[in-house]
Amino acid sequence: MTVRTRIAPSPTGDPHVGTAYIALFNLCFARAQGGQFVLRIEDTDRTRSTPESEKAILDSLRWLGLDWDEGPDVGGPHGPYRQSERGDIYKKYCDELVEKGYAFHCYRTAEELEQLREQLREAGRTALKPSDLALPEDEVERRRNAGQPYVVRMKVPESGTCVVDDLLRGPIEIDWAQVDAQILLKSDGMPTYHLANVVDDHLMQITHVLRGEEWINSAPKHKLLYEYFGWEIPVLCHLPLLRNPDKTKLSKRKNPTSILYYQRAGFMPEALLNYLGRMGWSMPDEREKFSLEEMLEHFDIKRVSLGGPVFDVEKLSWLNGLWIRELDNESLADRLVDWLFNRENLLKVLPHARERMETFGDFAPLVGFLAAGKLPLTEASFGANKLDLDTQKKVLQFTLWRLETLRSWERDNIFQAVKAVSTAMEIKLKDFNAPLFVAISGTTASFSVMDAMVLLGSDLSRARLRQAIEVLGGAGKKVLKRWEKEYAALGQ
Repeated sequence: MTVRTRIAPSPTGDPHVGTAYIALFNLCFARAQGGQFVLRIEDTDRTRSTPESEKAILDSLRWLGLDWDEGPDVGGPHGPYRQSERGDIYKKYCDELVEKGYAFHCYRTAEELEQLREQLREAGRTALKPSDLALPEDEVERRRNAGQPYVVRMKVPESGTCVVDDLLRGPIEIDWAQVDAQILLKSDGMPTYHLANVVDDHLMQITHVLRGEEWINSAPKHKLLYEYFGWEIPVLCHLPLLRNPDKTKLSKRKNPTSILYYQRAGFMPEALLNYLGRMGWSMPDEREKFSLEEMLEHFDIKRVSLGGPVFDVEKLSWLNGLWIRELDNESLADRLVDWLFNRENLLKVLPHARERMETFGDFAPLVGFLAAGKLPLTEASFGANKLDLDTQKKVLQFTLWRLETLRSWERDNIFQAVKAVSTAMEIKLKDFNAPLFVAISGTTASFSVMDAMVLLGSDLSRARLRQAIEVLGGAGKKVLKRWEKEYAALGQ
């Protein structure tokens, strides 16, 4: 048997370090056993998936030094490798489940489902079962004849226990009472993750599924689908989640999570990949610095620790420093040019800088913030602005929320987003922009903050807004909850 593993990222946002972490371990597991590693794109969410996000994922993984044997960009014998291009395949298998009585058409409306869930909460239950969703046959027929939309749901046991075998954890028992009658095919004809995941893994001959532990509770649904189809289930292995230093799940509110941030902030790909390799795994000799080739040579999945590995940017920075100091001067010069000081980047920056230059010596102070990760900000940095500090903090947070919804990071889109929040908050744009200038460039004397954000990119720009919020004292859960209501009430 040839070992085959896969990664299936969703192109709905910035490429996440968690995706790289799972990809790294899948690659190492397959390569260590002479196997193959597959990349496919889970783009069934039509409203959020974008080609730009897919490209960013592929580019980021390749920047890190990861590659794959089959995928949307390299092809292979089991394509297509984008789920949006496999709709007919999923429908065929979904119809098979309905015909065999393992799935059913559900005509329940959103209002009815909410009412059912409320009744379940009152009864101390959480999962919707087929018996909860059942409608009289004549009502089903009426809704079908009226052309009402429906979803296809799988049938699941009402009670009992499902035992899932895990490569690292052994047998895991999960009560069927916790498992919903999962939607398999949405009303738009697109599959959910659960159906597409099982069908694709089978057809692509995936032998081992290494994924994050957040998928443990979904494992019974997947195991049941394999049984319904009469297929052999791959070996499951649920890797520990990456954690913030406070042991909460890694999140962008507490840590930069985008690979693009670390690329733009000047981290070496070898160092970031090295650090991800240390997340719950260790070399036999326990050394901290190692290359991908060394990890592949010594990889053993049994060395994975199930304790939540902590992703600490300070520790990553320390490790990155080790990698930098091992470069000779020629190599370091080449890396710096490739990273930032190349002709392409200079040509992007010069139109904004030259109008403020009288000598070449003016260039570096004007654009120095573009070559930094975090800025040396303090509360005093915002002191000269017209708005009080609490209002400035709210401006930064509301702007951050608005910018996080942008699907295209272009100047006009950024400006319209900022202007919309400024107008909704009834703050003059000049006063509104002042804290943004400081957060992004460290000063109010820089060139246009919109142009600066375009040059920095979405990940680093949003990271700086988060940093500025923390410099101004941050916002606790109660404050954030209140602000979320205020932000929603703005309706922009």
